[in-house]
Amino acid sequence: SQFCQFVAVIQPLDLRPDSMQLSAVVAAMLAAVAAAADFRVKFEVEVPSGAKEFTVLVHEDWSPIGAGRFRELVEAKFYDNTRFFRVLPSFMVQFGLNGDPDVSSSWRAKTITDEPVKVTNKPGYMTFAKTGAPNSRTTQLFINNVDNARLDGMGFAPFGEVEGDGMEVVKKIYNCGEKPNQGKIQ
Repeated sequence: SQFCQFVAVIQPLDLRPDSMQLSAVVAAMLAAVAAAADFRVKFEVEVPSGAKEFTVLVHEDWSPIGAGRFRELVEAKFYDNTRFFRVLPSFMVQFGLNGDPDVSSSWRAKTITDEPVKVTNKPGYMTFAKTGAPNSRTTQLFINNVDNARLDGMGFAPFGEVEGDGMEVVKKIYNCGEKPNQGKIQ
């Protein structure tokens, strides 16, 4: 069967264009700010046409708790070699279940609190999935394929955005619909 598997890798945020000359002290200060705030994560994905990649720019100021949890999960390699399990072209693509049920189970117990929605759920924006219960975000994420502003009022707070032409790659992720059933693969 078709699937889309990926590896997520954090990349440092480059705040200096090549033409910009900065002193070592200013450069060090900017690097410290970048490390504590925005960062990029490169997704290496296998789609039906072969290996592709896209990058997500994470904005800590949009959702500090969500951005922090995402960084923690990426650094723990939680998302490495996982699969997209819910792909709805007129809605979103969802992932965030580790292939090891014990790993998924331990993280599922570590919920994070809800945050105010500061930016709308536009195409290419990444958001934690959650249940209808308060403070139910854990590891599952989705990337909006379309304008999902209706999710804003339900508390889905975006924390990152797919950069450049990365949505062309996201839209090539195999359309598995809502299979397999996430209850069976958790």
